[in-house]
Amino acid sequence: AGSQEAYTEAAVALFQRLDEIEEILSTKRYLCSKESPTLADLCLFPTVYRFDSVYYTHFKCNKKHIYEYPNIWGWLLEIYQMAGVKETCDMGKIKEHYFTSHESIHPRRYIPIGPDIDFDQPHGRDKLF
Repeated sequence: AGSQEAYTEAAVALFQRLDEIEEILSTKRYLCSKESPTLADLCLFPTVYRFDSVYYTHFKCNKKHIYEYPNIWGWLLEIYQMAGVKETCDMGKIKEHYFTSHESIHPRRYIPIGPDIDFDQPHGRDKLF
């Protein structure tokens, strides 16, 4: 963001959208379906997967962590655990890219050592729906 006002406006809008997604996932298992994931789920997944490890600090989107949204958190874990998904996820490479390629945001290019997130923990979505 080019100014405090622009940052605040964007951050407020982001967390409003996360609140809306949390509400949607409180009533159905997936974003657009009660039975199976759709393209909407697969498109949102990478952003949510990266959020706590990258966006929270890198882009100062630090009002709440994804794990503080119980429905989004369970949804994230479920999508991650689907066949073939986790094999495409490399948080080390993701963090390396974000924290070393944006010199104006992180001029020293240090890569954070955390957080440690267990994406293989039970998601519980199957018990809710």
